[in-house]
Amino acid sequence: MVNRLMFQGTGSDVGKSLIVAGLCRLFARRGLRVRPFKPQNMSNNAAVTYDGGEIGRAQALQARAAGVPPSVHMNPVLLKPQSEIGSQVVVQGRVIGNARARDYQAMKPDLMPAVLDSFARLSEDADLVLVEGAGSPAEVNLRAGDIANMGFARATGTPVVLIGDIDRGGVIASIVGTKAVMAEDDAALVAGYLVNRFRGDISLFDDGLAEITRHTGWRPFGVVPHFPDAARLPAEDGLGLRNRYDTGVGGARKRIVVPVLPRLANFDDLDPLRQEGGVEVILAEAGRSLPLADLVLLPGSKATIPDLVALKAEGWDIDIRAHARRGGKVLGLCGGYQMLGRTLRDPGRIESDIEAMDGLGLLDVETTMTGDKHLQPVSGVSLPDGTPFSGYEMHVGATVGPDRGKPFARLSNGSDEGATSPDGTIAGSYCHGLFADDRQRTRLLTWIGADTSALVYEAEIDRVLDDLADHLAAHLDVDGLLKLSRRQG
Repeated sequence: MVNRLMFQGTGSDVGKSLIVAGLCRLFARRGLRVRPFKPQNMSNNAAVTYDGGEIGRAQALQARAAGVPPSVHMNPVLLKPQSEIGSQVVVQGRVIGNARARDYQAMKPDLMPAVLDSFARLSEDADLVLVEGAGSPAEVNLRAGDIANMGFARATGTPVVLIGDIDRGGVIASIVGTKAVMAEDDAALVAGYLVNRFRGDISLFDDGLAEITRHTGWRPFGVVPHFPDAARLPAEDGLGLRNRYDTGVGGARKRIVVPVLPRLANFDDLDPLRQEGGVEVILAEAGRSLPLADLVLLPGSKATIPDLVALKAEGWDIDIRAHARRGGKVLGLCGGYQMLGRTLRDPGRIESDIEAMDGLGLLDVETTMTGDKHLQPVSGVSLPDGTPFSGYEMHVGATVGPDRGKPFARLSNGSDEGATSPDGTIAGSYCHGLFADDRQRTRLLTWIGADTSALVYEAEIDRVLDDLADHLAAHLDVDGLLKLSRRQG
């Protein structure tokens, strides 16, 4: 059986994804064939895989850290929160339907075979599989039929290390409390714990480690100091999003304003922009008008029409139209592109119970939601300047109309993509990942009159992953973790 080790957390956003990514890079540099795996993920930040499906963005980053292309089998169950109809359920890269929370609980046992199948397939070409849990095993109310945490660990005999986040406070209680509520058979699979995001003198927590070990019987694998450059990596979900961007403090930089809508998706499209010194990325929160901007950027959405309802309820449609009348530039990506048109139609009620709605009317196009989902890597050139790009498409809906006659881009297969207004100030595209491409990011900055830089974004991501691996190697018992991975439950 392949060596395997699972990292679960005392809660969401305690750093599980980051720890696994760093260990993937660390062990891959030792020459091991490492594969990341997450049985179940809930995120609207998804990535397209080489085998034509979609997985959580965190697993794609972990695959990159391991030096392998992302596969649907790295995240066999992906839940994408949509709207009042619940979450879209993606199994081995393909949408199988929608489910409300209670219905999904009943569905989980039927998904375990797919989870185990993907784990077996992934294990065939691996020396080590690093597994990431979801949420926390302390959520014992969800233990029945569990596929994400101890249900998977028990089914595969995978040893578990629990991660606690000291930056939140109460880390001793959170780790000890997790042990207290777990069933004995589950707790027996937990071999140890680690403490993440420590600030200050680590030796001051020696007594804390002793207390956790005394109450749990679990061994400590180390204390990981806060790693500031984590903010330079794509985030798994939106929990920490608002701490990753400028708050709107002015200066000489150009302003990119992003309305934060309830079903924001693929928000890692914004990450490369915030690393540019010539712009500040301002996330506009609900309850206030949009600030003055050089560019309003409407990102992707998991449910475009419900998010358009939310945008209008905030009065942001008025702000965006006023910005456009002043000659301000607007860019819509995917769902944001659809919102820029005259009309959105959803005759099959794919996203919500709203059949049709007026868009912002800034592009002379209209969109009809369809059941087919476009999932594919794309490349081409933006128009009219011919700047190359690469990225990916992940959307439902077909967009037509006169402004499609002035496309945003021409894809490598010869087809036109996106739309641009006659005066060139409004543009929309279905392409994600544009600004991770240095050429397209420079083009955007030039379009809004911002200073450009020599940032090589993809190289920067690899640098941070290497630094993260070094950081973990310095503070964790990585040899102990590797030895534990060889223990079969």
